[in-house]
Amino acid sequence: MAMDRLENIEPHMPTLVEMQQWTQVIGRAQQLMLEQAAGATGGHLPFDPATVSRIQSSFANEGLALWQRFLDAGGMLCDAPAPAPEDSPAARKDRRFADPAWTSHPFYDLIRQSYLLTSDYLLRMADAVDGLDPKQKAKLRFATGGFVDAMAPSNFALTNPTVVEKTLRSGGENLVKGLQHMLADLEKGQLSHTDGTAFEVGRNIAATPGKVIKETPLYQLIHYEPTTDKVLETPLLIFPPWINRFYILDLSPEKSFVQWAVDQGLSVFLVSWKSADASMKDLGWDDYILRGQVDAIDTVRDLLGVRNVHTIGYCVAGTTLAATLALLAARGQAEKVASATFFTAQVDFSKAGDLCLFVDDEQLKLVEQLSTGGYLDGRYMAATFNLLRGRDLIWNYVVNNYLLGQDYPPFDLLYWNGDTTNLPARWHRDYLTQLYRDNLLVQPGALSIDGTPIDLRKIETPAYVQAGREDHIAPLESVWKMMEHLSGPTRFLLAGSGHIAGVINPPAAGKYQYWSCAEPQPTLDDFIAAATETKGSWWPDWIEWIRGHGEKNVAVRGGRKPGRGKLKAVEDAPGSYVRTR
Repeated sequence: MAMDRLENIEPHMPTLVEMQQWTQVIGRAQQLMLEQAAGATGGHLPFDPATVSRIQSSFANEGLALWQRFLDAGGMLCDAPAPAPEDSPAARKDRRFADPAWTSHPFYDLIRQSYLLTSDYLLRMADAVDGLDPKQKAKLRFATGGFVDAMAPSNFALTNPTVVEKTLRSGGENLVKGLQHMLADLEKGQLSHTDGTAFEVGRNIAATPGKVIKETPLYQLIHYEPTTDKVLETPLLIFPPWINRFYILDLSPEKSFVQWAVDQGLSVFLVSWKSADASMKDLGWDDYILRGQVDAIDTVRDLLGVRNVHTIGYCVAGTTLAATLALLAARGQAEKVASATFFTAQVDFSKAGDLCLFVDDEQLKLVEQLSTGGYLDGRYMAATFNLLRGRDLIWNYVVNNYLLGQDYPPFDLLYWNGDTTNLPARWHRDYLTQLYRDNLLVQPGALSIDGTPIDLRKIETPAYVQAGREDHIAPLESVWKMMEHLSGPTRFLLAGSGHIAGVINPPAAGKYQYWSCAEPQPTLDDFIAAATETKGSWWPDWIEWIRGHGEKNVAVRGGRKPGRGKLKAVEDAPGSYVRTR
């Protein structure tokens, strides 16, 4: 149907002026790259002439070949444009150009192939820069990739055949509806990814039954209602990242890790961090470890009268869990934690990926300027994470929401992604500088907690380290480095997918896979070479690892029931902190 309408577009051969315009755009982009590289090296352009010549010759040859194919086929009057050779960048598969019109209509096919050639050229030129500091080169590559993604013809109404067709068919109603979406997003200061009215915290998301049994100025402690007559004696205490709402681990019931863990016969407790406000402006490293994680560990131990707890730390909360374990080891209290599970967590930030590009002096100064009132609005952090995957998390939604005017799909994970939390300014700044920028956590004694120097090498707590194969926030290579700093027994597991879907993968879904080894491996390369692939969720592997600690079962009574022990119920789960702004 789209082609029937598009064929009515008046055939148009690009004029010399239009061809010159495309050349000027490419030239300006190249000039910006050259200026950036020159600025980073004191004016010297660190390009290998032979490499640059080869890239430019390839680009020129590919461009001429494209125009020759176009003209040989009859230009805009052709019915079937000649495809690019398989080894040409213009033949690259790209889901942004999935509409058949991108290849069957000569006008759009020319635009598509021209864009693919140009973007390949710009990225190759960025890679050709030599003599730069690795971080500077990574910034140049990242900026070039962002520019290339932003300039994709699929992002503009007049050069996207799907948008043109829908505009013709609806009489422009899609653009009006898209404008409504855009204005609504501008008003709330955030790009929408899903229908926010489809979910309600405590009803169909974050709905696992339980009670808040403790509230401090920093966190609420949730105890979930058991679903089995007996539970493992050692309880599970979960620390979610404070940069997001905790319910990534308690989405809809069929996706909830919390509900699944409860059903496995675990006494499950979870920390719900408070979204920062002005009263939290002076909170720092010590607070989140001592008055957060250590306090919660001691609270659960005292409530149930147990020697220790199993712990989980997700992402940044896994980073501080490692620091907590180092503190307990330094103080002779390591027995408080029976095991530690790390979901996509990092302690060594030497290979932390593109997030390291956001911790230079300019970026840190910007963060400080944005942290009015002593805290950073969570929308800025959300925008940063979106930039890491701009093609998927920004431009894809610009096209669907603003140009096509599509209704938002109800998707619980995207709802959570947009439910931002604020961060204490001091703690956020220290985290970025001390960990991401200066990588102090892996330097023995470089950091202290409440006056106690810590050393990750002193951690002998059994650890389960999970990474995501496609994780762009905590890259596989970075997560693996934790294995180089822990001294106790460890199990490393590589899950399919990324930072979220790699973790939230319930067995019933039958999705993805994971890789594991029966014996510990000395390096990541050795692990990959020896690992066995298992289809489906890795959660069953984890619960068997937990049970492998020789746990005994106890009856569910007294403090094992939320609000029935020393700590009375403050309110029903999920609590009020998950709703605070």
